[in-house]
Amino acid sequence: MSDIGKHLDDMSIRSLSNRFYDSVTCEINKLDFKELDLGSPISPLPTRISSASATSSSSSSGSLSGKTSSIPLVKTPNGSSKNLSDELSAASDALRSASNSRNSKPGHRRSNSASYPLIYSGSTFTSPSGSATNPTSQSVSSANMNLLPSGNICPSGKILKTGFAAKSSPRPEILGSGTGNYGHGSIMRGGSGGGGGGGGGKMMGTSDPEEVKKVGNEMYKRGNFVEALSMYDKAITMSPENAAYRSNRAAALTALGRFGEAVRECEEALRLDPGYGRAHQRLGGLFLRLGQVENARCHLSYSAQQSDSADLQKLQCIEKHLNRCSDARKIGDWKSALRECDVAIVAGAESSPQLLACKAEAFLKLHQLEEAESNMSKVHNLESYPASCSQTKFFSMLFEVYALYVKAQIEMALGRFDSAVAAAEKAALIDYGNIEVAIMLNNVKLVARARAHGNDLFSLGKFAEACSAYSEGLKYDSSNSVLFCNRAACWSKLGSWEQSVEDCNQALKIQPNYTKALLRRAASNGKLERWAEAIKDYEILRRELPGDNDVAESLLNAQVALKKLRKGESQNTKLGGWLKKLSGLDRFKAAISSPGISIVHFKAASDQQCEQISPFVDTLSAQHPSINFLKVDVEESPAIAKAESINIVPTFKIYKNGCKVKEMICPSSQALEHSARHFGL
Repeated sequence: MSDIGKHLDDMSIRSLSNRFYDSVTCEINKLDFKELDLGSPISPLPTRISSASATSSSSSSGSLSGKTSSIPLVKTPNGSSKNLSDELSAASDALRSASNSRNSKPGHRRSNSASYPLIYSGSTFTSPSGSATNPTSQSVSSANMNLLPSGNICPSGKILKTGFAAKSSPRPEILGSGTGNYGHGSIMRGGSGGGGGGGGGKMMGTSDPEEVKKVGNEMYKRGNFVEALSMYDKAITMSPENAAYRSNRAAALTALGRFGEAVRECEEALRLDPGYGRAHQRLGGLFLRLGQVENARCHLSYSAQQSDSADLQKLQCIEKHLNRCSDARKIGDWKSALRECDVAIVAGAESSPQLLACKAEAFLKLHQLEEAESNMSKVHNLESYPASCSQTKFFSMLFEVYALYVKAQIEMALGRFDSAVAAAEKAALIDYGNIEVAIMLNNVKLVARARAHGNDLFSLGKFAEACSAYSEGLKYDSSNSVLFCNRAACWSKLGSWEQSVEDCNQALKIQPNYTKALLRRAASNGKLERWAEAIKDYEILRRELPGDNDVAESLLNAQVALKKLRKGESQNTKLGGWLKKLSGLDRFKAAISSPGISIVHFKAASDQQCEQISPFVDTLSAQHPSINFLKVDVEESPAIAKAESINIVPTFKIYKNGCKVKEMICPSSQALEHSARHFGL
């Protein structure tokens, strides 16, 4: 054969190899049609040819038409003949080398023994020289390759499953990365694989609940509890009688803080499989968190389950502190009860609604109403707990009843009488035989009735009768701040200022920031000309109600009245609103400790700058009657100058209730006026 002939033969072989490689690689990256059964999911074209099967027998080689055929001789350019089997063998080697080099991706390697068939159009195949040959009249003698794999290769570049027409899938099928939860190289629909946080919902539909559960487990490990719960729900839908799926669902619900539902799921798992040790252990742990030691002991000590010694120790610790808490509550030692509740919570009963309710009750009895309300607000959804929880008792009351018992008391203390009655009635309906609940319900109803009756009488101007009605209510609830405050209003209307102040004091012991009680006490003290006490209350109200003009005006009036009162009491030492002489340190401290604002001018008679600013300070004193302006001559009172560290004059210091709030050395008139205006508000 000439060099030219050999060259053309090589070109034909390379052309055949390239055309076949393009046909195959196109299908690897583009799966737009019906899914094939290709053996391993990581090998779209799994045609494998064993070298041991290379024989001349027609039974070991595939046929294009179903009949035995042989490879024809092909004329070369120099006129000689050449058997095509040699060309096919060379093509097979070339294609095998190209396949290994171009498709060598991790997880997608093909066997080195795999070879690719000729491109077949159904009636003819293309020879290396480019001529068409009819396979029905000419035979193929090579047995080195199977020309008909499991999927026919067509000129269009499509791989068709035998017996099916090419049809585009409505959604793309994508080969998974193998890093998710669905098996190495799993085929996914509609997007990326399941390796991401929420990829479980994109998994191709499967009828295997175990695979769905595995996805849920992976989501749970990553902290995606909502997604995990969704996967467990799907698994349960597929296999509702599987106890493990119920137990896993309980774990996800627990992580989401839905303890009542978690208990139900564990109980359902045990109904399906009474000997399921994992469900017993999980349910016992849930009961521990809820502070239900008897229920917890029942499951943690289950004979078929090897109990965790740490859980049993935790159970004993929680039980010990719950018993101490109960004993403290019986004798009214609320501080000890509060302390034991906290220890039990730290020990492991951190999700117990009863312990939160007990803390709320303790705070209520200790007159810390804000803390009581805060703890009670964390107790909710008790109705979602199953019967195994609701039938247990806490302080001799059923699970839900104790929380309602405490809630009714707090609502009544806050003046929400309708809500208090509703909670008490509900508690009595659930636990109608409980004496403590029955007494509480009766008291709540009587207090609510007395308050409503007193309000009606007060609105009619019958203040004495209203006062009696409120007193009747206090017989059944001696710690009700609302009734004390309402009765104080009656005393005020009747001119009994001392009794009004006393009832306000009682109300404020129970509820320290009770706005109405502060207003009424300040007004009553004003009537008694106790301006210092009135100013203290008005200053608290000013901070609580910064935009209330009535409070601001009442504060100013009280400050002016106090100043006038003090002027009248010390006319021999004051001149024009100024404390002319302070000969002793004690007298100075008493002066600056008086309620309100005091501005002290430290001066020296021999200093010219002090004499220049003094007339302006006199003007400020007249403009701001609510401020106490004082003068101290440092030359005449060296002890005061030393105690206040006065080294330069003029120096101005501003005091509020005896505490220094500002100091100015040689200030300008504008700075001094700005400070007086700011602190005089």
